[in-house]
Amino acid sequence: MNRFAPLLPFALSLTLAGCSHKEAETEPKPDAGFSLSDTMLREIKIDTVHAQPVRDELTLSGQIASDGDKTVKVYPLVGGVVEQLSVELGDHVTKGQVLAVIRSGEIADLQNQRSSAGTDLDIARKNLQVAEDQFEAGLASERDVTLARKELQRAQSNLGKTRKQMNVYGVSDDGTYELRAPISGFITEKNVTDHMQFNADNVGNLFTVSNLDDIWILANVFESDISKVKEGYAADVTTLSYPDKHFTGRIDKVFNVLDPESKVMKVRVRLKNPGYLLKPEMYAQIKVQNTESRQMLAVPAKSVVFDKDRNFVMVFKDRSHVETREVKLAKTVGEVSYVQSGLRDGERIIGQNQLLVYDELND
Repeated sequence: MNRFAPLLPFALSLTLAGCSHKEAETEPKPDAGFSLSDTMLREIKIDTVHAQPVRDELTLSGQIASDGDKTVKVYPLVGGVVEQLSVELGDHVTKGQVLAVIRSGEIADLQNQRSSAGTDLDIARKNLQVAEDQFEAGLASERDVTLARKELQRAQSNLGKTRKQMNVYGVSDDGTYELRAPISGFITEKNVTDHMQFNADNVGNLFTVSNLDDIWILANVFESDISKVKEGYAADVTTLSYPDKHFTGRIDKVFNVLDPESKVMKVRVRLKNPGYLLKPEMYAQIKVQNTESRQMLAVPAKSVVFDKDRNFVMVFKDRSHVETREVKLAKTVGEVSYVQSGLRDGERIIGQNQLLVYDELND
């Protein structure tokens, strides 16, 4: 009989106990006295960890501009003196509204031409009548009648031409013409003052009218980032005027040329502009987002606790078993953090008010 046989069960029990003790040390130990209250359970929010396509984000700077397809410059038709100025910079105007009234010597000449053309037409009609009467009496030839008819047609053409010119200019009988808004929108440029005298040959546009229902965001892309922007990529826009307000759109145009001086390429984001909050020349920050083909585990960025130069999340099993888990983040894009290690797919974490639980467990 083996004299050590009675000791084997005892030794085996010690060995198993030792193994169990080592395994217990590898498992995180929840606080024995910790348990979430009913109130805290209602306050927290539980999120489940899942793999998501990885998004990339590029931050660009740019400016807001009026929609070039809905912007019209208003030029004077002929030179003259501004007799009446009806609008100011920033005013909203409707299509056809009078912007300015201009008195012009050229318009007076045109009115004289119309008067002369009318007189010539009356004379041509009388001459034709006389030629026809003389032809019937045998005192004029058929050629004389034909020439008189051609003179009448020429006079009618000249009068019609001057009338069309005056209709185009919007001429009044007092020698003035009106500049009217070609579209509805805002006066975004004004290069005229009351009583200003000018010559149409040496003056540019007097007004610019822009419809601001839609606006453009023109963003600057450096050479190193050109491969990161494409048409269709989502864009999140913020401004200095509204730092907490986000305007979302998409890149709808990539200008495939670089500015020779700044060495940047422009991309355009088109946005709706309800309430006309966004105004031309505002500075804008544009975050361009695109989705990569690879996937990673993702958690809400607000669920991550940063403490002692490390990142933690609160892994939730039940009200009495909440674990403080260190995680390694790959990157954070917007409201999502991508986890490189520390979590498994399907685990549950506290995504709201997790800092209160963290402080309770780690004080």
